[in-house]
Amino acid sequence: MTKRFMRGLPALLLVLALPATAQTADANGTVSKQVATASAHAGMALGAADLATAHTHLHHVVNCLVGPQGKGFDAKAGNPCKDVGQGAIVDAKGDAAVETRLRTALGQAEQGLKTTTLPAAHADAKQAMETLQAK
Repeated sequence: MTKRFMRGLPALLLVLALPATAQTADANGTVSKQVATASAHAGMALGAADLATAHTHLHHVVNCLVGPQGKGFDAKAGNPCKDVGQGAIVDAKGDAAVETRLRTALGQAEQGLKTTTLPAAHADAKQAMETLQAK
């Protein structure tokens, strides 16, 4: 019986590991989608013709990064990441490098929201987009 158990142990371990692997893969896909959407909106903010539009897209970046329960989330600004996880930063928990990169991009987007000129908003949007696209 011990021999049979030992032969079946690798298969048992594989079966037990599959749900955890599937969750990790799903979480990574969710984070990637949110980051791609945030990056696209940073690009839209960079290309905005006026400050109000730039700020709207920077809010979208913030909303995708922090999620509906996060600090700085503004439902009035819209949430292009609705139904795609809990916010990229929340969903990236456990991956310190990704979290750090996302928090940096968040700070850049938040800085852009404080700007009073379009060139300054563009500069912060560009930084946020580059940070989000970095690997």
